[in-house]
Amino acid sequence: MEGKTCNESRVVRTMRVFPNDVNNHHTLFGGKLMSDTDMCASISAARHSRKECVTASTDSVDFLSPIRPDDSVCFESFVTWTGTTSMEVFVKITAENLITGKRKIAATAFLTFVALDKEGKPSAVPPVIPETEEEKKLFETGQERAAKRKEHRKHSKELAAHLAINKPWE
Repeated sequence: MEGKTCNESRVVRTMRVFPNDVNNHHTLFGGKLMSDTDMCASISAARHSRKECVTASTDSVDFLSPIRPDDSVCFESFVTWTGTTSMEVFVKITAENLITGKRKIAATAFLTFVALDKEGKPSAVPPVIPETEEEKKLFETGQERAAKRKEHRKHSKELAAHLAINKPWE
């Protein structure tokens, strides 16, 4: 299967922060940021695989700096690493003060998606061809993150085996 560049899966979405998007601290609500992150990442996964994709995990969302109502927020996502049927998508969230022009990395996230065939079964995806220094760094460290995800998933399944499924009010 022929590889694809990170740029072929790149998604860029910029939006304003409106009053209904902020929390009681007058910063962008984390849930809003996470929803928009997943939306952009899902498009990157579909562009890379050209198949239906499902979110397998949100591996990390690191809030690095608050996003305020006078900021725009730019989501940039692309596939950074692939397994056989899974794709790691990186999302860089940049805030820009619309008055001063000052920009900052406000958050970063890694999500994993699985491509599906027409029967809904996991399906092979093309490898990634990194080109820029940023893409190469993310690609080179992808295998290590994949191993950590696998271990984390194992622990999550072990924990889930001990969780009650009865109705909490009974």
